[in-house]
Amino acid sequence: MFLNLEMEVKTESKVKMSTFSKLKRRRKLIISYTILSFLSLPLFLMYVWLFFSSISTDMIAGIIPTNITFENWRFLWENVEIGSKQLPSIWKATWNTFVLASGLTVMEGIISVMAGYALSRMEFPGRHFLLRSIILLHAFPSVALLIAVFYVLDTLGLIDTLWGVMLVKAALQIPMSTYIIKGFFDDVPWDVEWSALIDGCNRINAWYQVVIPLVKPGIAAISIFSFLAGWSEFLLLYAFIFDEKNVTLATYLQKIIGDFQMVDYGLLTAAGLFYMLPVIFFFIFTQKSLMQMNMGGSKHV
Repeated sequence: MFLNLEMEVKTESKVKMSTFSKLKRRRKLIISYTILSFLSLPLFLMYVWLFFSSISTDMIAGIIPTNITFENWRFLWENVEIGSKQLPSIWKATWNTFVLASGLTVMEGIISVMAGYALSRMEFPGRHFLLRSIILLHAFPSVALLIAVFYVLDTLGLIDTLWGVMLVKAALQIPMSTYIIKGFFDDVPWDVEWSALIDGCNRINAWYQVVIPLVKPGIAAISIFSFLAGWSEFLLLYAFIFDEKNVTLATYLQKIIGDFQMVDYGLLTAAGLFYMLPVIFFFIFTQKSLMQMNMGGSKHV
């Protein structure tokens, strides 16, 4: 009898503790989401304002849209004229932006994966020095190298080409991507690779068939960052691209601004939204891979 009573008391105590822990966890979640929602609200309202501004000719108090129109989106079906200047096709700019971002993603991904594996698995002279200085290489601002890079691209005949900008951007991005992917390789046990070698694989086959599948989240992460960096690039394009056939969406927006006394803000907001939408959708579909990002052997969620 006393034993049954004691068991009932313990069971009731466990239920109360479980309920209390659930309530405590739920309260923390509510507080966290409330704070995040409050901090994100200004950003959300700015996107809403951009949308309203892009479909109206006037805004009451700068907030409430009036005279709904799609005239600001005319760049989708015709070449826009600002003053005496005609802007290039938005679809040509979109294609160039996609080519730049995709090319940068492929180039940076291939080089970073090979370099990250070498730094993680192989011993060679200067390896430790390279590991210490790799972040320093990434820290160099591109604006400080513009003149030197201009002379290099001009000598190679790559000035005013998307390939030239792609090479420069990749060179600036690869150190950080290599550091990130190295962390993923560090998390792959040596035993897995040794097992493949014992089973008859050579070093390349073991790397490609066994190790690479295990670091796919890392490859996805650096690919996403590379694509976004290429899509949003402006400075290098503005400095090294002169021909309008190589215009991208970033420089297209700069051309809309042009003379600050003649800015069509409705057109600018519509083009800005058009520029952002692919990135927003791209992030929505790839955020799971970003949440698995790994740097230097320690996970960052």
